[in-house]
Amino acid sequence: MTGETVGVVGAGVMGAGVAQALAAAGHRVVLVDIAEPQLERARDTIRKDLRMQALFRKDRSAAAPARADEVLERIRCTLDYGELASVDFLIENVVERWEVKELVYHELDAICPERCVFAANTSAISITRIGSATERADRVLGMHFMNPVPLKPVVEVVRGHHTSDETLDRARELLATMDKEAIVVQDMPGFVSNRVLMLTINEAIFVVQDGVAPAADVDRLFKTCFGHKMGPLETGDLIGLDTILLSLEVLYESYNDDKYRPCPLLRKMVYAGLHGRKSGKGFYDYQPAV
Repeated sequence: MTGETVGVVGAGVMGAGVAQALAAAGHRVVLVDIAEPQLERARDTIRKDLRMQALFRKDRSAAAPARADEVLERIRCTLDYGELASVDFLIENVVERWEVKELVYHELDAICPERCVFAANTSAISITRIGSATERADRVLGMHFMNPVPLKPVVEVVRGHHTSDETLDRARELLATMDKEAIVVQDMPGFVSNRVLMLTINEAIFVVQDGVAPAADVDRLFKTCFGHKMGPLETGDLIGLDTILLSLEVLYESYNDDKYRPCPLLRKMVYAGLHGRKSGKGFYDYQPAV
């Protein structure tokens, strides 16, 4: 299956990571976004990440990975959805808003070949609902990658109501070429990982808002007491606090359960542009010292 042409829609943090992982595995990638600056940032991010990986690679005796320029040559960046007309598989990474995703899938369904499988890299939106926006519900599934995509060995694969066995097999095969394991779960908003993780991050923000402990101490407790590599607030900064808020809003709407209500401090930070690593500041400051 290596060497397929895979479409990646959305060139943000997740889309860039997915494109990098696919190209590093030998696939040709068509990376589509609606903004040229976003595509340029994605290329710069991929180039820097590949160089850092090469610099810090521990096993120097193993076969060297492809050079950054070789990987980038496999990625075609474009603003034209029409270039997806020949892709074999497509992974969508657009914003977590149903009104946006619905329009995107209507357009993709009209452009992509019948054989193409659609994989939604969504945090919380129902895969069955996404499938309903297409004429190929049996070829739609969720493929929830974790950040940073190139370094995470497991992907949460979500089976919608109409997703076929053949579609799941194709997803497993593609992920295997990327040295990633698929864990298949059933379709409920938030699936497994984000249904639990978003609650944890949101409650940690409530703890900070209520003055129980500062962010650094909250994270330190999780790392030292539970052995987590990152605390919940560090994780929120990594994912993006704007994405956390959107995911919680989807969960709150989907389940009509107050336990998913977003913390007011989270809303305030997002409105202030404090989105975490990607904005340079969230619960921690990521801007270089002057």
